[in-house]
This record gives sequence, C-alpha cells and structure tokens, in this order.
Amino acid sequence: MAITAEEYRLFGAAVRAARAARRWNQAQLGAKCGYSASAVSRIEAGLMHPTLESLDRIATVLTLDLVALGLHTLARLLTAHRARRAPSGAMVAGRVMDEEDDVMRRRTLFTGVAAVSAALALPRPAQAQAHELAPYDPAGDLERLLFTPPAAVALPLTEIQGELAAARTRFTTARYQELGTGLPALISAAEALRITSAGRTRDVAHAVTARGYVLATELAAKSHNDLAWATADRALQAAHLSGDPAVVGEAVRVLAITMRRAGRPAAAVDLLRHTAGDLDAQPDPAGRAVAATLLMTAAYTAACSHDATSAHDLMTGAAEAVDRLPVGLPPQSLFTVDATRAQVDLYQVGVHTALGTPDLGVPYAARIDPAALPTAERRARLGTDTARMWRALGEGPRTLAALRYVESIAPEEARRPALRTMAAELVYAPMPPAGAREFARRIGLAS
Repeated sequence: MAITAEEYRLFGAAVRAARAARRWNQAQLGAKCGYSASAVSRIEAGLMHPTLESLDRIATVLTLDLVALGLHTLARLLTAHRARRAPSGAMVAGRVMDEEDDVMRRRTLFTGVAAVSAALALPRPAQAQAHELAPYDPAGDLERLLFTPPAAVALPLTEIQGELAAARTRFTTARYQELGTGLPALISAAEALRITSAGRTRDVAHAVTARGYVLATELAAKSHNDLAWATADRALQAAHLSGDPAVVGEAVRVLAITMRRAGRPAAAVDLLRHTAGDLDAQPDPAGRAVAATLLMTAAYTAACSHDATSAHDLMTGAAEAVDRLPVGLPPQSLFTVDATRAQVDLYQVGVHTALGTPDLGVPYAARIDPAALPTAERRARLGTDTARMWRALGEGPRTLAALRYVESIAPEEARRPALRTMAAELVYAPMPPAGAREFARRIGLAS
C-alpha cells in the first residue's frame, strides 16, 4: 500500500489551507515540524514526499483529519505507524491514543462532512458545529457488501436488469449517495442469480454483476476510497465470465483508473492500449466505441505521468476511433462514458492540464457545448476539468465560475474531495475571488 502522488498533492493543499487559516507563514510551520520554509513550500506543492514520521508530525500540528479529506491510504499508514510506536495498551478502537492525542481529539474541528471544512481549516462558528452534514462517502456501504455480503434471493433477470438501469441513471444524474445505498442489494441479487442460473441467463447475470461493480468502482474513485481496488477486480472477473467484450472494456477502464491513482500509470496505459486494440477489431460498434473511451482514458493516464508523446498519440487514436464509428450510434449507448467528439474535446482539456500546458486546453473547452454531453455526470466532469485548467492558469474567478457550474448541475459532485481542495485553495489565495467563501460554505467547507 503506497501513497500516491495525488494523495501527496491533496495533503499538501490541506497543509497550505490549514496553515493559512492559523495565519502562520511557511517558516513558522516549518519550525514546529522540523522543516525549512522551502521544504514546507515543496510539501504544500506536492513535490516533496516526507517520511511517515514527518507526515504524522505535520498532521498532528495542524490537526488534519486525513479520513475526512479522503486520504485513506495515508490515514491507514499513519495509523499503523502510530501503533508501532505506541506502548502496550495504547491502541483504542484502532487509533493510537495518548494524553496529548486525547487533548487534540477534544479540540479537533473535524466532524461530519464539514469535517473537510475543518480538515482544510476553514473557521466555523461554534454554534454551527451541531448542524453537520453526513460525511461524503457514497461508497461507504460497499464495504459491507465486500466483506460481509448480505443474504440475497435470486430475482428474475428482467427485474435485476431494471434495477441496474435505475442504478445507472442515478450515476449519470450524479445522485451518488442514493446510488451507493442501493448498489449492495443490486450486486448481491445479481451475484445470487449468476450462481443459480445457467446458459444465456447466467451470462447476462455476469454482465449485470460486472456493471454493478463498475458503478461501485466509479463511486469509490470519486470519493478516494481504497475499496476501488476490490470492486474493480470483481468487475473484471465478472466481465470476463460474461463473454461480452464491451463489458470487459468497461471493467478494464475502471481498473486502469484505480491503477493510475495508485501510482502505476505505465501499467494502466499498457492495459488500456492492449484492451482497446482487441475491442477495435470487434464487429459490434459498441465494442469499438468502448475502445475509443479506453484510448481517451489511456491518454489522460499518460499525461498524468508527463508522457506527452504517448498522451498526444493516444488522443489522436481516440479521435480517429470515434470518427470510424457508424453514424447514428445512440448518443448514450455506452454504460458510463460516451465515445463522441465532445468527449474527445473534454479529454483534451484534461490531458493538456495534466501535461502542464493548460493554455492549449482553452480552445477545446471553449468549443464544447454542454448539451453535447448527455448526462449530468459528464457535464460535471466538464466543469471540473475546466476548473482545473483555469486554476493552473491562475484565473481564480474563472475557476470559481467553473466550480459553481458543477454545483448547479450536480451538487454531489461539488462535494468531492478534489473539488473541495480547489475551493479551499481559492479561499486562501492571496486575492480570493468574490464569492469564494460563500461557495465553500455551500459545499460543506465552512458554516
């Protein structure tokens, strides 16, 4: 279990926000943690990766709640690290507790979904602390499914297919809490059916199970939940059993995203490229459409590892694959992501931002008609990627406008850890854009 570059970046953003809230400069924080001001600057930028001992010291000084921030891998590693240092009997309910920690726990600002407001150290009046939102973790119910699966009765195939269609609608309309609550029952019923059925019914039950796990992985990835590894693996296993190439491609895509987030981008690109090649040879246009989406995901993954040549080549391949699709293919014929020119442009925005050339992404963002992205989830992705692009260009007001767009069409998207980090950075910028703090309050960062 390794800390990913993305977790280091998010940790650094939280450190910067918490430090600013205490009105400390980098030298003052460094003095408390044993670092120079320049080292603190590199940590905040995600460029320096401290030891667990140093990460623990920084989190302690700033009272950061890593779980509330969505930094689950880091939280688990620090818990284990504290356990190794603790004297016998010092572990309480999986946490290291000593007198100093207990004092810190009593004065901590982190609770509930406004946990992240406190995690990013946005000040909140005391009277507001009794009015917290539920923690943002739509994938939370999936842990029970994975490790203590509920008993389920094999429902008729048509009923399970109807439930899957409803679950997909919840995903595409960004109703993630509702989706996360219902997924365990859906997947359990599909699992029961594929165990008790045979022939074509069993093949379809495998596909329904796989797509249930695909949605579970999408949820886990959005909330930075480590369960994504388990759900992606189960998605791929069930997909292979289904014999449906398109379903296999969908499962490969979410597994590759999980690999990228875990710091294995090269392996993820290889997996995506190989699977896309297999699917592109399929006579079924749905399989070839999935291949195009895999090339887009591969391009973004390559860009995240600063492989510009591969990223641009893969985007060219994705655009060509989209152009080869038959005219009249339904606009939302795939399960979670479309294979359209608008999607190609959307990925171009993300690729250029990841490569450090966000200015080259501006023309792509400008020509995307949101109506060409047929779901709220994809339109929210447009807002998110555009916000990242404007943030990289130092355009605070435009970053905020893009975040507000996300909130307007998919409020639950705006509560994701990555978007909260951007909102906190705006609040604590040297010249915060007008309305940044109000937006932060609305998405649960401050009361």
